[in-house]
Amino acid sequence: MAPEENQLILNAQNGDIRAFEELVYKYDSKVLSLALRYVGDEDDAKDLYQEVFIRAYKGIKNFQFKSEFSTWLFRITTNVCFTFKSRDRRKNNISVSPGDEDENVQNIELIDNSSSPEVLASGSELGYIIKNALETLSPKQKMTFVLKHYDGYKIREIAEMMECNEGTVKKYLFDATRNLRKKLSFITN
Repeated sequence: MAPEENQLILNAQNGDIRAFEELVYKYDSKVLSLALRYVGDEDDAKDLYQEVFIRAYKGIKNFQFKSEFSTWLFRITTNVCFTFKSRDRRKNNISVSPGDEDENVQNIELIDNSSSPEVLASGSELGYIIKNALETLSPKQKMTFVLKHYDGYKIREIAEMMECNEGTVKKYLFDATRNLRKKLSFITN
């Protein structure tokens, strides 16, 4: 952590609003981007953004410099987004990018390499199709799939976030993959 950032944090912990505003300015676009990626709706992302910085403002006195400030702030962001999704307040849109493979969990193949150039070139259409397929998953399947394959979390980390055991996470991933393969099977045919 840069000495200037440490001083901003110390000042913010002592009630210096301007120091906190500088920290917000430094990380605001990253927090908003992460929130938007989770919920896929700009208005919801802005609401989450506000909630993150309200929680950060209330909790900055408890920041103990055991991690980077950015790590602490992004953990708050993830928790706020996860809480938003777990409430299932409304359907959201998330794009998919395959992540790391975990043993015993199959990675979904969204496009066959033998697909025609027209199919491969229609990225926006494919993105729309995938987004709609994700919307058909149960909230827990969708959250698990996105955390694993989009954000790259390990099974153990997802289990901690979702407060369940690793076997349950693997079951959600298996079911999500199976359901997505059914929905997307026409792409590779």
